[in-house]
Amino acid sequence: MTDNNIGFTGVGDEPDAPDPLASPGGPLSKASALVLRAAFTRIIRTGTLELCLPDRHVLRFGTGGPIVAIAIHDWPTVRRIAINPDLALGEAYMDGRLSVTRGDIYAFLDLCLSNIGLGSGHWAHQLQQRLRRMGRRFMMHNPVGRAQRNVAHHYDLSDDLYDLFLDPERQYSCAYFETPEDSLETAQIRKLDHIAAKLHLAPGQKVLDIGSGWGGLALSLARRADVDVTGVTLSVKQQHYAEARAMREGLSEKVHFALRDYRHQRGQFDRIVSVGMFEHVGAAYYPEYFSRIADLLAEDGVALVHTIGSVIEPAAPHPWIRKYIFPGGYIPSLSEIMPVIEKSGLIVADIEVLHLHYAETLKAWRQRFLANRDQVKALYDARFCRMWEFYLAVCEASFRYGGLAVFQIQLTRKIGVLPMIRNDISDAVRG
Repeated sequence: MTDNNIGFTGVGDEPDAPDPLASPGGPLSKASALVLRAAFTRIIRTGTLELCLPDRHVLRFGTGGPIVAIAIHDWPTVRRIAINPDLALGEAYMDGRLSVTRGDIYAFLDLCLSNIGLGSGHWAHQLQQRLRRMGRRFMMHNPVGRAQRNVAHHYDLSDDLYDLFLDPERQYSCAYFETPEDSLETAQIRKLDHIAAKLHLAPGQKVLDIGSGWGGLALSLARRADVDVTGVTLSVKQQHYAEARAMREGLSEKVHFALRDYRHQRGQFDRIVSVGMFEHVGAAYYPEYFSRIADLLAEDGVALVHTIGSVIEPAAPHPWIRKYIFPGGYIPSLSEIMPVIEKSGLIVADIEVLHLHYAETLKAWRQRFLANRDQVKALYDARFCRMWEFYLAVCEASFRYGGLAVFQIQLTRKIGVLPMIRNDISDAVRG
């Protein structure tokens, strides 16, 4: 039988199959399945989703088109997903209690998020945002000690892991794609070109790289412009890797990496750059962050902050991402950033919003990760592989449909430091 675009049948598609929601599992399980049925009924309008319940009855949602099929293997998982889908879906997948039997985890997330959309005022998106806003205030505390632990949680994993899906420069941030057909290597080099052009470097300048990672950006700036770079990171492994690389490349006199919180940095710098680090600062610490940049930046200096951002209203981070991938992470909106910059004494010279570039970056990472899955499993285990598959997939889908983008915010301390037009930036990127 069918009801509002849902067909549910038994395993053998018998026309007289019993109602799947009356199957064993108790009243709470039945109620939870009803919640999932109602939710997916309203969400899935384009494409088709098949959901196999623990008793092997199947619910079908949608109006036809490509089919994605998932199976939930036990009733407690059904209940957890019904109560808290943002957290429980990812947990169920990584624990093997939810599997994708047709398509893959990205296809499932793409189907759901593309139907929810961004500008349609979809009820699921509105509810999700309201719930996250309720928890936003409690997720902003990120003092120095906690910041270092949060960074170690993600960035102090095996170096071999990152080599399996990143480009040779180990750029773990959004690349710059002219077309989706660009290779990851080409797009990451273009990102480095784009950042260097916005910094307007000159030989002999002192540059501070806040959140220097594995050192790729700092070393690139030193090579191309003969500048002296200080990189600061909270990751022990990243610092050691970057120092060793600078030594190998003969740049240890030009580039130095310190295990240091940016709040403890001293001195004056002609240029300051921060790529993929602002997401870890925490909204409560935005005033301190921009005040430190203002204090460290020379009078005629230029700073560039490259960060993931939200093009919709502020909300708390995705709970699964926060728990398993980036504890302490927070995605800002421009409405949160701009008032703080205005009070810091800095001047906004330019803002560029990069849409879909990170979606393409994550797609490339995800494809490489899957191609090397057996090697990742040898480093960790199958659960770790599923956790990272979900992480890369949900992030890619969020950049395509969920209101995420990348902001590049160019800052100065006075007007007239930079050219009046952007032509030089475009020319530099195109070579």
